[in-house]
Amino acid sequence: MKKILIRADDLGYSRSVNFRIFDSVHNGIVNNVGVMVNMPSTRMGLDLLKNEDIDLGMHTNISNGKPVLLAKDIPSLVDKEGNFKRSKVYRHSKKDFVILSETVAEVDAQYHLFLKLVGRQPDYFEGHAVMSENFRKALQIVAERYHLPFLDFPIGNNIKFKQHTYFSPYLGGYKDGKIDENYDPENALLNLIKYSEDGTTPMYISHAGCLDYYLITHSSLTIPRVKEAQTFTSSRIKEFITDNNIHLVRYSECL
Repeated sequence: MKKILIRADDLGYSRSVNFRIFDSVHNGIVNNVGVMVNMPSTRMGLDLLKNEDIDLGMHTNISNGKPVLLAKDIPSLVDKEGNFKRSKVYRHSKKDFVILSETVAEVDAQYHLFLKLVGRQPDYFEGHAVMSENFRKALQIVAERYHLPFLDFPIGNNIKFKQHTYFSPYLGGYKDGKIDENYDPENALLNLIKYSEDGTTPMYISHAGCLDYYLITHSSLTIPRVKEAQTFTSSRIKEFITDNNIHLVRYSECL
């Protein structure tokens, strides 16, 4: 049986993202959603999804919005206005300025907020946008502290998850580290399914959404979100999944 795991990141990023993630779940093929707990629209997004049978992960965020902790307690992560430093600041820095102890504290606080908002542990536990080694270490520390299913950064072809699961990650909307102007999510999805192997599960990391003012002023990833949402709710794609008996994997079922 062919299989694929499809994940939609960034629940809470903005209202428009929330609506299209909900659409991609309720009327589409997405059954794994990553939650950014610190954003103003997070509660609204979770309310939309409260009756959906899906997995919810903690999409740990240190590059957008305000932190859960007081800004004065995590100075390496915030700007002068008390907002998280943007992802481009991390990308353009020649050194990892993230202080491990501060990041562990913020990640821990976000985890406890996730528990409060969702009412249970996340089905997977990973990080948003920032490829910092100290951020990665902080995620691992908190995951080990609370026995959470840590999912590593999507680098390489075989990402181990839990004990016996291996993912081959595909980050939608990007090519060679840049926004892919010719991105075709339908073609990408069909190719991932076609070339899936028995021992490794293709993991489609997406950012389904639509555009609003906050998104276009805070994210470089815009049009690919719209394309993904359209693909995931496409009647043609849903029929292909059903007719070909494609298994849509959830993180919670992985061993």
